Amino acid sequence: MENNEQEQQELYFKFAMFEQQLKELQQQIESVEKGIVDLTSLNFGLEELIGSKEREIFAPLGKGIFVKAKLISEELNVDIGHGNFIKKSIPETKAMIEEQIKKLESIKKELENSAEEIGKEINSLMENSEHSHEHCDCGEECTCGKEEEED
Repeated sequence: MENNEQEQQELYFKFAMFEQQLKELQQQIESVEKGIVDLTSLNFGLEELIGSKEREIFAPLGKGIFVKAKLISEELNVDIGHGNFIKKSIPETKAMIEEQIKKLESIKKELENSAEEIGKEINSLMENSEHSHEHCDCGEECTCGKEEEED
């Protein structure tokens, strides 16, 4: 009987661990999805800039704050990391963003596959725990036939 309680505690711990892993994966997936949406939106915004030289636009200064500005060039300064900027055309920038979107979509797929694997492990754990061996003492690999009798 004590062995059964220990097995149940182990199962509870494993389920809790899997649940935590799934929550973390879901948060990561949501973060990646937000990145994809943001980059896609940015890509559409860049499309509107093509042919807009000398046009007035509202340029964001910060969260919800915009300033009226006049485009004097379609050349963009793109942050490539660590405070380093390079000049790129709008099409070059759009291509770079599309590559970033592809990378994020690949990461999202990997995260979804990981979540699916955890789901399979949970299902396997549930299936293996259904036969608790309360009526037999044959161990994990039941050979006594009582597993069928319990069903």
